[in-house]
Formats: sequence, structure tokens, C-alpha cells
Amino acid sequence: MNQFPYDAVVFDLDGTLFDAEEGIVSSVESAMEELGLPIPEGADLRLVVGPPLLDSFRDLLCVPQDRIDDAIASYKRHFEQEGMYRYQVYPHIRSILRMLREGGVHVGLATSKDRFIAQRVMDLFGMSHYFDAIVGENTGNEKLGKPELIRRALPEKYRCAAMVGDRHFDVNGAKGAGIESVGVCYGCGSEEELQVAGADHIVPDTEALRALLCPGAEIPRGWFLSMEGLDGSGKTTQMELLEKKLRQLGFSVVRTREPGGCDISEDIRSIILSTDHMEMSSTTEALLYAASRAQHVHQRIRPAVEEGRVVLCDRFVDSSVAYQGGGRQLGVETIQQINAPAVADMMPDVTIYLAIDHRTAIRRRLNASTPDRLELEDLEFFERVQKAYERLIRENRKRFVSVDAERDIESIAEDVLSAVLAKLEPEAEWEA
Repeated sequence: MNQFPYDAVVFDLDGTLFDAEEGIVSSVESAMEELGLPIPEGADLRLVVGPPLLDSFRDLLCVPQDRIDDAIASYKRHFEQEGMYRYQVYPHIRSILRMLREGGVHVGLATSKDRFIAQRVMDLFGMSHYFDAIVGENTGNEKLGKPELIRRALPEKYRCAAMVGDRHFDVNGAKGAGIESVGVCYGCGSEEELQVAGADHIVPDTEALRALLCPGAEIPRGWFLSMEGLDGSGKTTQMELLEKKLRQLGFSVVRTREPGGCDISEDIRSIILSTDHMEMSSTTEALLYAASRAQHVHQRIRPAVEEGRVVLCDRFVDSSVAYQGGGRQLGVETIQQINAPAVADMMPDVTIYLAIDHRTAIRRRLNASTPDRLELEDLEFFERVQKAYERLIRENRKRFVSVDAERDIESIAEDVLSAVLAKLEPEAEWEA
């Protein structure tokens, strides 16, 4: 077990685990508009992130006392309908929580948010399973206050505990609870605010927070995900949507492609796909793909996975097996042997295959833009490619997830994300 400096760590929610500014500020603006109340000139709406809503509406936004309850109710409606969906988990937070849990540290959450809303946010982003205690404020007017929230998030017994937060409320709450405080400068508070409040430690970013809370611990291995499919299956669109969602959920994402992904490999890509090289032999093509892949794995994929990142790769060795092994009829086994030293032990943890009939796929592709050298092949070529992919899926059922790509973009994206999250966070229970 790791000997971390704290055996109990309590986190604030907004501005500490989540970049909450957009979600909270937009909900405040909607509430003020709904009630027909002006936002005071010069009011810094970023300051609503952190303190209790009542204080913000009364002190910052100057809402009349008899309308504060209506303002809070309106805010909560807008927040639950839209605001919380604009949250974004800060980079490295997931790895910090995972490292603490694996190190035997008690992990708690203490937020001034309504406890039911706080739980919904945690469930929505698949974060609840990292926490031993999730504590929020009462729904009614009798508030617990930050020191009591922190005390309830702590275990009965602990050696040394810390509260992590971005505002002076968190620092003062830690003092009231009799524990140390760690102020973070990446949220809505400032270093000056945290210094004045008397934070025991102040860190500039989540990497520094990880070093403070988990000194000397090995960063958990990342993940390698590939996406495969015929040209025209919608890979580019789905990669973009998947990358955006994973970043929102707090995964550190490296998006790349094949052939390409680094300078040398991109140079090889331009040779492979250029219509100036129509005389290129099938064997040369296959060897060039393998050479590009070897450099890509060495220079970009392996280092990123070892740093704990999620690598999203548009095509990998399965494309060579399908296109050169099947389409070019060089043989599946031959292409696998050519690529063995290039791939080494860096096979994807999961491969998403966008399943679509080859006739539909090539029709889509040719209507989209000017085709490259491979896309100029005949239908029989793409039929062989499709059959090679189908063979790969049958032989690698644990790695492949086949998604019907002949539907609307949103439905495909939902299935892709669900399949990926089931691999990345199998313990999480995601809100539907």
C-alpha cells in the first residue's frame, strides 16, 4: 500500500473536480431572466461558483429577500435541465481519484450543493464509484455549513486528512473541521484568495495536485482505442464526437490516425495515398503501412498510453489486414506477420467497428470529396475488405465492438460511447 501524506482526502465539487463555470453561470443568468431581474452592473458571475446559492443571489446579485426562494427554484430547474450537462471534469482528476482509492485512501466529497443534485452530477459523469462518501447540503433552509459537510465526508478515524478546494470557503471549512487544506488555482478562486484564507498548500494545476496527494505513485496505464470501418462509414465524425465526450468526462485524450500520426508516418501517408503513385505494388503498399505504423507506435502511441492517456486512433493494424490482406488479396496471415514487429505488444484494448455495407459506404465516400488512390478501387475490392473485417471480428470478439453505422449520427455516437465507457470505467454506473 502506498504511504501517501493523507489517509483521508475530501474534495469540493465545483471548481475542483469539475469546471462548472459555464453550467452554473448559464443557470444563474436564466433564473434572473425568468424572474425579470437585472444582473447588477460589474457583477463577476464567476463568483457564484463556490458559495451557497442563497448567498450569491442575495449578496452578489442583489435579489430582493422575498424573491430569493423563487430565484433558487428557477436556478435549480435550469441547472437540472441543462446546466449540469455543461460541466467538464478537469484533466487528471480521474487518475488522481483512482490512485487514491488504489492507495487505500478514504475519498470524500463535501459540497454546498443540494446533496441530491450533487449525486446526480456525480452519476451523470460516472464518478460516484470513486467516493466513500458524497455529502451535500440539505434541501431546506437549515444549512449544515462547510465545516459540518467536511466532517460528515470524513471517516470515523484517520491519521491525517485534507480538504481540496478552490475557494476560501473550502479553506475555512477545513479549518473548522480541524484538518489541512489544499487550495487549487485552476478553479474559480485565485492564489491570492487562497493565501489570504491561509491554505496549507496551494497548487497551480491538477498535475501538481496529483504530485502532492500521490507522491511517488505510478500513474495508471492508459488505454488504446482504435476505430475501424470502410471508407464512408463515418469514422471521422464519430471520432470527433467520441473525443469531445471523453474530454468532457475528464479523460486525457490523444487523437491520432493511420497512416500518419507523427511526422515520419505522415510523410509515408502522403506517398501511400497519392494518386501520383498508381503503379505502386500491393507488397510495397503493405510494407509502407507497416513502416508508418512502427514509427507511430514508437513515437506516439506507446508513450501516451504509458503516461496514462487515452489514445484514439483512426485505423490501426486491422485496416492493413482488411485492405491489404483482404482487398489486395495478399492474405490475412501475411499482413499480420509483416506488422508483427511494428505493432509489438501495442494492440488496441478495444476496437470499434462501424458496420456498413460496402456499396453504401463507397457511395457516401465518393459523394463527399475527391477520392484518394485506394478509394478509386472497384466494388469487388471493397467487398473483399468488408469480408476481411467480418472475419477479424469473429476471431477477436473480446476486442471488437461492432456498431451499426447505417443509422443517424446521434444513435451511432451513443452506442460508440457506451461501448467505450464499458471498457474504460467498468465499475461506473452511468446515468441514462
